[in-house]
Amino acid sequence: MILKSRLQNLPLAAVFSAALSPKTSPGPLSLSFRTPLSHSAAPHPPPEGLKRSASNAAKPSISDSARFARTVLFIPPGVEPDEVSEEMILPGSNIVLGPYAGDSRVKEVEFVKSSARARDCPKDDKPEFAILGRSNVGKSSLINALVRKKEVALTSKKPGKTQLINHFLVNKSWYIVDLPGYGFAKASEAARMDWSSFTKGYFINRDTLVAVLLLIDASVPPQKIDLDCANWLGRNNIPMTFVFTKCDKMKVSKGKRPDENIRDFQQLIRQNYKVHPSWIMTSSVTGLGRDELLLHMSQLRNFWDQ
Repeated sequence: MILKSRLQNLPLAAVFSAALSPKTSPGPLSLSFRTPLSHSAAPHPPPEGLKRSASNAAKPSISDSARFARTVLFIPPGVEPDEVSEEMILPGSNIVLGPYAGDSRVKEVEFVKSSARARDCPKDDKPEFAILGRSNVGKSSLINALVRKKEVALTSKKPGKTQLINHFLVNKSWYIVDLPGYGFAKASEAARMDWSSFTKGYFINRDTLVAVLLLIDASVPPQKIDLDCANWLGRNNIPMTFVFTKCDKMKVSKGKRPDENIRDFQQLIRQNYKVHPSWIMTSSVTGLGRDELLLHMSQLRNFWDQ
């Protein structure tokens, strides 16, 4: 109960409380990888020194704190719910930092290529993270903030500028993939259908995809198109992290604050998700969540590499 009481006293208590209603279905939060990891009958074991003893593994019940952690938090491989402490939770998120987290520094980044079709994407088997979201959600700004370069991704005041699958190689070892934004109202119906076709083909056929970073604008109420996208990814067993953008806009003349919009979004997501996906608050203006998101990506990537 100590962990539960501490989390409820954090500034994000209003956000966490969305996951505490009776509608929530308790269940272990774990990484859900597609191929090649899903070919294994059992997940990769944690590093030496982190394995549970047979007696501990046989315990039939868990503590209230562990049950709370399983319900609310994203617990990575190598961490047991009873081991989670407040210090292990990344600020502004529900993400627990585990033993697979490593060096998250971005030392160099280079643009590799733009692809009009999924089959034209790089074929060097390096792990990659796809960044997806509505056309005006701030995808390019987030990429520039992550790599701390102003001109890595193409930014524009006109939504819908990115029309191709763009691969950026980070530290010569993994990719950030900038995908076309969806929901651009001024795009033709044919263009929107083409986007849907080749982007979904990328998700389904890309074995090197570690996770999708699904960007959600926290300055506006939940949007149906974002919920539809999240549910499509979930139905196709594609791992994702909700990255809430524009969280610096705490003062609004109309509507709700970002933390209230995040809470409302999560309440809607829980209707279709028994396991709460990982999420994090960010701002490309203030740098909020930048280092924490890179740490999260490092533990996903390092586990994928095993």
